[in-house]
Amino acid sequence: MKQTISRVFRDKTQNKYVQFFRYGFVSTLALVVDFGGLVALKQYGHINYLVAASISFIAGLIVNYSLSRLWVFHSSKIENVRYEFLLFSLIGLVGLGLTDLILWVLTSGLGLYYVLSKAVATVIVYFWNFGVRKRYVFN
Repeated sequence: MKQTISRVFRDKTQNKYVQFFRYGFVSTLALVVDFGGLVALKQYGHINYLVAASISFIAGLIVNYSLSRLWVFHSSKIENVRYEFLLFSLIGLVGLGLTDLILWVLTSGLGLYYVLSKAVATVIVYFWNFGVRKRYVFN
């Protein structure tokens, strides 16, 4: 079993469709962390939804980076791991800005429930993150 799991994570591919599928899987795990954190912080921690969304987004970003590097992308275009993480995070921060803007417009502006607003933002930001990270960070 341990060898199978190890082989799965070593088996990286350059096929962009496989990478897109894997990125979807990894993003789903990160989304569970992101959404779960948002709801927990908002409902149980009584934190403002924008602050809660920002904190949970960063937690999801860390999960996404770790698994993307480990399993999704064949290699990095950047040799320095710290610089790679910095660029990955900067792209994520733009995604966070988009997420917060969409949340604010849909929730505060249009009165949509914050979880539905987050769902809309998630779909839009997913395509941004994959496209830009694939182009500038990973092969």
